[in-house]
Amino acid sequence: MYLASPVPIGLAHRGGWLIDQRGQVRTDLENTAAAFEHAVRLGYRYLETDVRATADGVLVAFHDPVLDRVTDRSGAIATLPYAEVARARVGGSEPIPLLEDLLGSLPDARFNIDVKADSAVEPLRQALRRTNAWHRVCVGSFSQARLERVRRTFDRRVALSSGPVDVLRLRAASLLPLLLPLARRDVSCVQIPVHYQGFPLVTRDLVAAAHRLGIHVHVWTINDPFLMERLLDAGVDGIITDNVTALRRILVDRGLWPATSTS
Repeated sequence: MYLASPVPIGLAHRGGWLIDQRGQVRTDLENTAAAFEHAVRLGYRYLETDVRATADGVLVAFHDPVLDRVTDRSGAIATLPYAEVARARVGGSEPIPLLEDLLGSLPDARFNIDVKADSAVEPLRQALRRTNAWHRVCVGSFSQARLERVRRTFDRRVALSSGPVDVLRLRAASLLPLLLPLARRDVSCVQIPVHYQGFPLVTRDLVAAAHRLGIHVHVWTINDPFLMERLLDAGVDGIITDNVTALRRILVDRGLWPATSTS
């Protein structure tokens, strides 16, 4: 099962910031094999990534709809063939990885996958089938309709995170417990920011309501060590972070870091 590990868990957001051979922090290599491998070397078991499909249906680990922000090329991924996308370099040096390659090269890692476009749903199903990685992924999306499409399309059960409508129902149930039966129960986790448009989402009541339903609460994207400490004290089950070294240090200090990792 995807969430079989003891809680709380750390999730390396797009692989997280890495420290290069010169000891410099690199914040510009998101969703690259280098970033994910760095997180795994630190002992991270959970990696967060995003997927999009190229014009010819190749599934890549990439967040933005266009190449422009983080690579040396431009253009919309959905309109470009993979041959063109493959020439782009993140941070000027790293290729955009295929999700299938990440699943294959990091067989012990669990991937939290944010599906960024409808066109990525079927390629994701095919990638999971080829790699037989159903049991070690959690699929999420900011689109409730896209999550429903995943439910309809996938022919094997996978862990799912709550969609926006599910989150609102859970937040309402945390304020009025009588509404708890209306909250979704067939998801593994709710993944939310601390606030949404000034409205607090992560509260002790919400954490308690989720736990009553058997649902994990994961909070994103937390890079401030002080806030990490506060959220852990509030009982959240996971923190999604770019600042992988800081979260690791905090969990080590609390005696909560995976026992199989190096010190």
